[in-house]
Amino acid sequence: MNTLDKQYQQLLQDILDNGVKKETRNGGTISVFGRQIRHNMSEGFPLLTTKKMAWKTMVTELLWFLRGDTNIKYLVDNNCHIWDGDCFANYIKHNPNADEQMISDAGKMVNIKEWFINKIKTDDEFANKWGELGKIYGRQWRKWKTEKFKKFFNKYGYEDEKIIYIDQIQNLINDLKTNPDSRRLMVNAWNVGELDQMVLPPCHYGFQVYTRELSLEERWEQYSKSGSNIEINGTPLELQHMRTPFYPKSLPQRAISLMWSQRSIDTALGLPINIASYGLLLTILAKEVNMVPDELIGNLGDTHLYLDHLEPAKEQLTREPFELPTLNQFPTYEGSRPSIEAYTIDDFTLKNYQSHPKIYFPLSN
Repeated sequence: MNTLDKQYQQLLQDILDNGVKKETRNGGTISVFGRQIRHNMSEGFPLLTTKKMAWKTMVTELLWFLRGDTNIKYLVDNNCHIWDGDCFANYIKHNPNADEQMISDAGKMVNIKEWFINKIKTDDEFANKWGELGKIYGRQWRKWKTEKFKKFFNKYGYEDEKIIYIDQIQNLINDLKTNPDSRRLMVNAWNVGELDQMVLPPCHYGFQVYTRELSLEERWEQYSKSGSNIEINGTPLELQHMRTPFYPKSLPQRAISLMWSQRSIDTALGLPINIASYGLLLTILAKEVNMVPDELIGNLGDTHLYLDHLEPAKEQLTREPFELPTLNQFPTYEGSRPSIEAYTIDDFTLKNYQSHPKIYFPLSN
């Protein structure tokens, strides 16, 4: 049974019934505060079925975060336009004389936003300047700046210094391998000292992971799925052997859960992507450290619907969910440094994804 779509629909109804009206920087909303989404990954991949989801768009954005990238060129080149509006708004802010509707390009008038995105694609100098979003998620996940310096000898033989940066994702993977019961398995994007250097402060500002040993029954399930055929003195491996040295070391010993926290939730457009994105991140982390994806939990702060999203949200409430899809097996990249950066968009495909048609929700930047 697909309980995820049902939870999401209950959240939409909660906002419609109990939401408080607010005027915000980018339009009116109705909002509630302090909600939670929980999903057991064994029930299927957490991609909503009550509207068609842009799977590759979500995958592209997550891989962009994991690359430590903060420039939209990678996104635009891969047909992902989640962040176009933020960069374009920044461009207009710093070029107030630009016509916000049309601009002359090669002797003909074109829509200025289309012109802007094409310039990001084709002009590296322009993209480096105007495609940059500042020190947002990818920068904080992979290159958190410290006040420490590392001494080294430069090519001239003189002692020099470099700033030390913290790669939170690689540190997390290392800690999961060496100290999986740690209570410090966390990644944070809310860098207070650099919020003013971001086009938009992080909405989902941090996550924590938790691991536990698999039960005998869960280990047996993993062994059964593996297709292995192990015998002990001529007797097939049994459930009772799951905590003995006969249990294959190549199979998972632990389950891993992920809980993310979010200060601001665009429930119609953003939250479905956030749920699927953290579900994929949990699955990638599990693959990296040979664990089984367990629970996915979202802690939601200001959970809102924009006023022009109310009617489309009501339409989504009328739809009966389909069964959740599953994620096909994806490769590991042994020997890559770090391997998590070696993933490509095409590595991640779904099996049996069935959904209702797309619902149009206007984007508020």
